[in-house]
Amino acid sequence: MLRSKQKAAAEAIAANVGAVAVDGRSPWRDARERFFRNKAAVLSLVILTLITLACVFGPMLLPHSYEDTDWDAMSMAPTLLNSHYFGTDELGRDLLVRCLIGGRISLMVGLMATIASVTIGIVWGATAGFLGGKVDTLMMRIVDMMYAVPYLLIAILMVTLLGREFYLVVLTITVFSWMDMARVVRGQTLSIKSKEYIEAARAIGVSTGSIIFRHVVPNLLGIVVIYTTVTVPGVILTESVLSFLGLGVQEPMTSWGVLIEDGTGVMETTPWILLFPAAMLSITLYCANYIGDGMRDALDPKDR
Repeated sequence: MLRSKQKAAAEAIAANVGAVAVDGRSPWRDARERFFRNKAAVLSLVILTLITLACVFGPMLLPHSYEDTDWDAMSMAPTLLNSHYFGTDELGRDLLVRCLIGGRISLMVGLMATIASVTIGIVWGATAGFLGGKVDTLMMRIVDMMYAVPYLLIAILMVTLLGREFYLVVLTITVFSWMDMARVVRGQTLSIKSKEYIEAARAIGVSTGSIIFRHVVPNLLGIVVIYTTVTVPGVILTESVLSFLGLGVQEPMTSWGVLIEDGTGVMETTPWILLFPAAMLSITLYCANYIGDGMRDALDPKDR
């Protein structure tokens, strides 16, 4: 009887140990839980999601078009009449629809330019850091020269020569936004390439390209996610600055920077034309920065 009880207890302990072993915790699960404990980051994620959904679907649901002119409601203050909830601009165009369309353009530029710059930065930095030697020196000197180029002057030159089409704005921002990612990835690659699994891959004859993209780059995912969330608000702000200077998208298409530039000229008589797009841009940038801080704390809690 005693022996059977001991056997049952041993089986129960083994089952519990097996259950614990199967129900292991991954670093990404821990990072997700740490992120969702950050109330500011979670609130920012909710607000940014709502803004994005409003920019994507809002213009389809509203009765006005971003380029339609209401001659009876020019420079109208915010009102519930005629569904002009944000008022109208000096040409009688509904400001709410234009803010949402402008947000759609700004967010698309930010997303596409970030993806392009992050991709270039990862490939450039991982290649330079892994190969080392003269290749590393040459590639990083190119990065240093890019830093020395006056960004705004070259951006003005590129937009003036090539035009102000949407994809050209993305290209202009991408050209000067990948260097930080390249430096960060190179530094992390230098510490990873001496690891045992990299040496093992070399020993069995795995090609250099396969080692970089199958073993080095996946282990950079955490730091890449952190710097990506930091890059997005910077890119959106850069697009807004270019649009504010008249180097962004062309009328009748708009962006937050274009709307802010329009509002500065009439801010004393019709301040809502400036306040609404400026508020949406500011809220988006604040939310993106809080999300970036939350991702950094979640993925690298030692730096908190």
